[in-house]
Amino acid sequence: MAWALILAVAFLVINIALFASTFYQILILSDLEADYINMYEAASRINGLILPDFILQGVLSVLLLMTGHWLMFLVSVPVTCYHVMLYVKRRHLIDVTEVFRVLGAEKKYRMVKLGLLSLLFLMVIFRFIRAGHLLFRDPQFGDLDIRSSFLEF
Repeated sequence: MAWALILAVAFLVINIALFASTFYQILILSDLEADYINMYEAASRINGLILPDFILQGVLSVLLLMTGHWLMFLVSVPVTCYHVMLYVKRRHLIDVTEVFRVLGAEKKYRMVKLGLLSLLFLMVIFRFIRAGHLLFRDPQFGDLDIRSSFLEF
């Protein structure tokens, strides 16, 4: 039972980090659109976050797949597949010379990603509360049986 709570906390931390990163990128793009920030600075700030964001999204998807959280995995897999496609085609970084041409599309992509992360966040919060409730309700408080915690959801 404790493993379910530990996994829920890990999912929660990763999801909050992804949510904050995506929200920050939307803010940078909005500032660029309103001409509050230089296009070189905006591109360097966003490009610095893209690769860690891709890695964190991949880790989250792999963890969800390995632990058997199928519904949450199905919510996170479209974003992960899109990240893989962008990386393979080498279109994952924002080009300074074309940033204004792709500004609308980049904002829409990040807004959709933010929506999917919000849905995943609600699912993770539900899982966190459920795992905590089951852990504290269990008469064998602190029993670390990892196999049974994966098969509950």
